Amino acid sequence: MLAPLPPPRLPIRLYRAGLGALFGKRLLLVHHTGRHTGIRRQVVLEVIAYERDGDRLSWTVAAGFGPSSAWYQNLRHSPQAVVQSGNHRYTTTARFPSPEDGGALMARYAPAHPRPARRLCSFMGSDVDGSEAAYRRAGHRIPFVRLEASPGPPRG
Repeated sequence: MLAPLPPPRLPIRLYRAGLGALFGKRLLLVHHTGRHTGIRRQVVLEVIAYERDGDRLSWTVAAGFGPSSAWYQNLRHSPQAVVQSGNHRYTTTARFPSPEDGGALMARYAPAHPRPARRLCSFMGSDVDGSEAAYRRAGHRIPFVRLEASPGPPRG
């Protein structure tokens, strides 16, 4: 069973202190660029899916506050970002899965993480009964972002 998430700014402070490894693969620090200001921003997000295929890495996160989330809009405007997983940094490009892919993501995520999946769906206005079909329908409405690492070793 997963522990509750820490207060929003605390994970950023822990990453800055070099303690990002405490979060394992569950949380990801995303460095992105403000679409209006051009200022570098940071947000810590829960990982919905982590994939490794040889030297290719990707992390999928959900915009739990919807498509109006500042970080989501920033990545839409400028999809290049740096993510920090543990104590490693990766240059990434944001991709935006289709609603059908979002449904499949939720259908895979929910059985492994039932409580966070129910909370995410509820927060996004979807009432789920625990069935795969309900999670698939809910996933169609959730904006997901897949952060794909550029080839090569991590940046530190």
